[in-house]
Amino acid sequence: MVRVIETSQVSVVTGAGSTSRTDERFGIHGTDLGIVWDGGDGRLYVLFGDTYGRGWGGDGGGPPEADWRCNVLAFSSTRELSAGLELDEVVAREDGGATQVIASGRGREATVIPNAGIAVDGRQYVHYMSVREWGPPGRWDTNYSGIAVSEDGGRSWHKPRSARWKNRRRRDHPFQIGAFARDSEYVYLYGTTNGRFDDAYLARVSPAELLNARAYRYWTPDGWVSDEYAAAPVFTGPVGELSVEYDVHFGRWLAMHLDEHRAAIVLRTAARPEGPWSEGEVVVSGQDYPGLYGGYLHPWALDGEDIYFLLSQWGPYNVYLMRARLAP
Repeated sequence: MVRVIETSQVSVVTGAGSTSRTDERFGIHGTDLGIVWDGGDGRLYVLFGDTYGRGWGGDGGGPPEADWRCNVLAFSSTRELSAGLELDEVVAREDGGATQVIASGRGREATVIPNAGIAVDGRQYVHYMSVREWGPPGRWDTNYSGIAVSEDGGRSWHKPRSARWKNRRRRDHPFQIGAFARDSEYVYLYGTTNGRFDDAYLARVSPAELLNARAYRYWTPDGWVSDEYAAAPVFTGPVGELSVEYDVHFGRWLAMHLDEHRAAIVLRTAARPEGPWSEGEVVVSGQDYPGLYGGYLHPWALDGEDIYFLLSQWGPYNVYLMRARLAP
């Protein structure tokens, strides 16, 4: 078991007044998520969701005419996080502003939102969801989820149809929001349904088959099966945006996610990817940070008592670097 001693905000990552002045340098006035992973090329990849520039309303997402991009990608080389997270550059368009990297489709697709990223054998992979329509707070419908791949360091992305999980009419597919993890043998994909109120499920695949949805096997107490709808929960919800990493200092897997019922970001631990997982312990409360969500573990800060993670707030609609001190 690992317990949370204290949590504090370190720096503002995006928007006006941010460490990197993203509004001035990259046209990022408002954004959210901040999904982080080690790109294996000396850089930290930082992927944001719906992003707005000049003309942004200043509170929550929108309006669309305010230089809206469904997602944007930045890079960081900051190793000393106690002073904040600096974004060195972005995948940029001609005017220097951050450009959308994962393409959006046509028809019944409101936006394309990233969920997780991982680097495998020199390639970058992002799990994303095709949002059909937004519903009440914490609820939405997806068309499908999928994995996009980049072979040029995140500059361009391809969305192969072989790596998609189509949602059913019931909107109950268990891998519409995802989180990647990896050990020496498998890439793991944690999932939950669209929205923030269901349980968490687990799949695994050989790294060579990462873009083949048919090759994934899904965890049940009786073994790994090929039917994703037969997957059993590895821990119970409500599970919002999810991040999973292995902490070498504590020798435990960490899972961080939004618990919508408690209006808090919580932390769980386990000795194995499939668990058993501990109950979620509050890391950040919505009483202190209203409208909070996200909670993405920084992969370069898992070797000591302090962990770092990126937190979003809907009201400011920007991203913050947080630090939590843990103890066994």
